[in-house]
Amino acid sequence: MSEKTEKAINNHKNGYTCSGAVLCAFADDAGMTEEQAFTVSRPFAGGRMVKCGAVLAAEQVLIEKYGEEGAADKIAELERRFTEMNSSVVCRELKGFGTGKVLRPCRGCVTDAAAILEDMLSE
Repeated sequence: MSEKTEKAINNHKNGYTCSGAVLCAFADDAGMTEEQAFTVSRPFAGGRMVKCGAVLAAEQVLIEKYGEEGAADKIAELERRFTEMNSSVVCRELKGFGTGKVLRPCRGCVTDAAAILEDMLSE
């Protein structure tokens, strides 16, 4: 497991939200401090924006690094890869709300989103 993915997992273990765990681990890639990343990540957590917060945080890193237009294809690729691994990017579906079938717990989503992002940033 690579360094930033491990940091995201440890952030989550230490009480960060899914989005905070990912965005703070990649704060330098996004051109922000960890404090700024933590603040920016807040609205993404807990399914409030429908999509998984870990995925939204990874997408925010791509937007900050490449700009809105430059990140569009990368975001589509991130979502494709995440969906391929987990069958969805929608928080409620991942957590099994309404179905009782959990597709991926939050820690797994943090791990997957961070690993995909780290891989994409190294390309």
